[in-house]
Amino acid sequence: MSGAAPRPDALEITPLRAPPDATVLLPGSKSLTNRALVCAAGAAGTSRLHGALFADDTRAMVGCLSALGARVVGDEPAAEMVVTGGPLARRAAVLDARQSGTTGRFVLPLAALGRAAILVDADAQLRARPFGPLLDALESLGVAVERGGPGGLPARVTGPLAGGEVALPGDVSSQFLSALLLVGPLTREGLRVRLTSPLVSASYVAMTAAVMGAFGAHASRAPDADNLLWAPPGGYTATNYRIEPDASAASYFFAAAAITGGRVVVEGLGRHCLQGDLAFVELLARMGAEVHVGEERVEVRGAALRGITADLSDCSDTAPTLAAVACFAEGPTRVTGIGFIRRKESDRIAAPVAELRRAGVEAAEEADGFRVVPGPLHPARLRTYGDHRLAMSFALLGLRQPGIVIEDPGCVEKTFPDYFARLAELGSGTGP
Repeated sequence: MSGAAPRPDALEITPLRAPPDATVLLPGSKSLTNRALVCAAGAAGTSRLHGALFADDTRAMVGCLSALGARVVGDEPAAEMVVTGGPLARRAAVLDARQSGTTGRFVLPLAALGRAAILVDADAQLRARPFGPLLDALESLGVAVERGGPGGLPARVTGPLAGGEVALPGDVSSQFLSALLLVGPLTREGLRVRLTSPLVSASYVAMTAAVMGAFGAHASRAPDADNLLWAPPGGYTATNYRIEPDASAASYFFAAAAITGGRVVVEGLGRHCLQGDLAFVELLARMGAEVHVGEERVEVRGAALRGITADLSDCSDTAPTLAAVACFAEGPTRVTGIGFIRRKESDRIAAPVAELRRAGVEAAEEADGFRVVPGPLHPARLRTYGDHRLAMSFALLGLRQPGIVIEDPGCVEKTFPDYFARLAELGSGTGP
């Protein structure tokens, strides 16, 4: 798990020579890999994670879990991780979450399991993101918390976290709730989490519960209260777990097919996919693309596209992707329900609007989303704000418009290190 090479300053995207006809092999889901790593680290015994993602975000999680006492051996060519888990947070440690929000948020409750003082820190980008509601929840459960910057990190936590009931807002990040549910089975009493506001990105919490279930634990809503979720004690069981290809990563290739009139197939995703971001193909279908979702494969064929209005509150990571697709539709596209993504790696409402305007597209911010009115594109050098999802989305413009240059393309190392090489393969003329 070696470090990344120095990042290039910029990359010009080469337009496709012809519409693609390709079957794309994608890396494993970042969200599933990091959840499975947590469950495996908390389980006594050895688990094998097949199809795991090797990228900055998962390396950050591996580093933190190793510092907490788990043992993780990675075989990157085989996309496999072997995790030996057991009791965590038995000695003082410093954890570096880098730029990984899932890592920073998931390891904070884990770090509070023992009596040792453990410092959780991160890169400046993640320090600026909110951690306050999760730290408040831990304090109310009896954990000693020393906060650093305005977002909350660096933070030193000292347990032990015994469990109990805690109130938590649901409208800032679903990762706070997932973090508490994941640690619940490892506490003496389990955890009951009462939501004080509507939950955003609920599909990610459903994913958390599904991964926990695969490792023998349980998380569910209380039968008599929709706002109360319960993760009882009992621990995790070591297991072999297969990780799906990353549906968020797939969105860029499905989008490429849609805007170029091509065909893209992704194997390993299907109608039983755990990842809410697969709903992106439903948006493409509404826009006019031809979409087939099978048991173990998804196919998208491009066609004439039309603008739509869509609430992306449950698949918000695909909002920048949809912004790029909207540039090639007939009529405006309006995206709603995503006000909370202003606090992601970048302001994912303001940044896409600014950069689409730089490329000649009429775009406007709204209170909880944005609006895109398609028009002629022109060559442009587009900022990515250090945000992997913006870099991958903006690159789609260059598949049709010459002269699109992506600044800081290396930021895709966060979740999809060879993204640009995979994107270039769409122009190779190689079919499935």
